[in-house]
Amino acid sequence: MKNPIISICIPAYKRIDYLKRLLCSIEIQKFKDYEVIISDDSNDHSVAALLKEFNGRFEIKYFKNEKALGTPANWNHAISKATGEWIKLMHDDDWFDNEHSLEKFALARNNNNKFIFSAYTNKTELTNNIEKKFFNENLKTIILKNPLRLLAKNSIGPPSVTLFHNSIKDKYDEGLKWRVDIEYYIRNISKGIEFTYINELLINVGVSESQVTNYCLNVPSVEIPEMYILLSKYGTSPLKNIMVYDAYWRILRNTHIHSKSKLESFGQTDWPAVILSMVELQSKFNQSTLRNGVISKTLMSISYIYNQLKSNL
Repeated sequence: MKNPIISICIPAYKRIDYLKRLLCSIEIQKFKDYEVIISDDSNDHSVAALLKEFNGRFEIKYFKNEKALGTPANWNHAISKATGEWIKLMHDDDWFDNEHSLEKFALARNNNNKFIFSAYTNKTELTNNIEKKFFNENLKTIILKNPLRLLAKNSIGPPSVTLFHNSIKDKYDEGLKWRVDIEYYIRNISKGIEFTYINELLINVGVSESQVTNYCLNVPSVEIPEMYILLSKYGTSPLKNIMVYDAYWRILRNTHIHSKSKLESFGQTDWPAVILSMVELQSKFNQSTLRNGVISKTLMSISYIYNQLKSNL
């Protein structure tokens, strides 16, 4: 039997109303050369029960995890079951915008790049707020030259807006949770993998209270160890870019890390001099002062110039 062109890989966890919305959006796709793979982290049978509704409508390969793998190990598990030429990871609370979405991704394969992503729409559940997210194509050359620029801002988007060729065998780093997608993009672009951007809103991203964002953003126990992992992987040279420098500055500011002891309290003790320098400067000001945008940018710029002169970058 011929392998499909696209494997739609869905790491699932209980949220059956969202999952049903996603599956319904898959069912209406005009492009049909795909397989659907679900890796279920739920501690009940709600996902399996839902899938019975889709019997005979299209094929779903279902894998029940005996023990919850968590994010992003469940992503990797779903991807490991894929037989398609291309991997379309879809979070269970995201969905295709229209019946031509998958077709547009498939057509973009003609550009011969192994990494494809599209514009998308953030849809907030509680407020019904809609935010259309387009990639600034002027950033393409900058990102290809310096992928770490994505640390300053994830201008690509979440994994659901991407399509990767199955020859890319890198896994999502299971030591990360918050910046796991950004690090994956950086790692692959750093290897010379170029990307194709589709300037159309093909994916809807559900924004809800159950998202990782809500329990990772500005949480020191998540942010600080992840900062350390990124520094360990890529060193301090990316901070020569002031946008990346500012991203690290804001992490320290927003997590209220105002002392070396606080920084080290999360288990890492060999922090680079540039980070310790940021902490030392921020410790001289109260949080309300640091929260002032103009003051914070000014202090960050002073810190950046100081560390350039001290050769800490």
